[in-house]
Amino acid sequence: MENFLSKELIWTRKPKQVTVTRETIEIVTEPHTDLWQRTYYGFQNDNAPVLQVRTAEKYFSFTVHTRFDSKHRFDQCGVALYLDSENWLKASIEYENEYFQRLGSVVTNHGYSDWATTDIPAGVKAMWYRLSRRESDYCVECSEDGVNFRQMRICHLWNGNAEITFGIYACSPEASSFRAVFSQMEITECKWKAHQ
Repeated sequence: MENFLSKELIWTRKPKQVTVTRETIEIVTEPHTDLWQRTYYGFQNDNAPVLQVRTAEKYFSFTVHTRFDSKHRFDQCGVALYLDSENWLKASIEYENEYFQRLGSVVTNHGYSDWATTDIPAGVKAMWYRLSRRESDYCVECSEDGVNFRQMRICHLWNGNAEITFGIYACSPEASSFRAVFSQMEITECKWKAHQ
């Protein structure tokens, strides 16, 4: 088991307001920041801050706890694997309105994003995520207690078969800002077992 924060951290677009300690990362998002490529909406947004580490390890899991005070449409924070502007994945809760949010994930291959979601109550303000790798295939899971994880998606990254970078992100696609706190970030042996 390794502490994510003990490794060399790599920023893609470091935010103006960020605090990194030995145990937590706190990001205050900036308005009009997002990650999305083309599909359905037509636009391309590639300006969200992402903090990652680099690895060539083919089998591992990365777990992180998120706390957030999101309150505006599309405010989001979670786990990310960002290779470049056209090849990445993310999983998060995106605030929608006072009634519900969207717990979901986006996978972007060769410049086209998808978005898979399920609606959850707007009052949820914390979530665990676990990202696991098996060569160029990936599994994203979530948990309310950090013990019992449930699968969000299994996917393939066409450019995700060699050295990769992975970590956390937070952004506010519209005219808003919120505080996101990431903690208990651990890299372990792969928790996603081989298919029998």
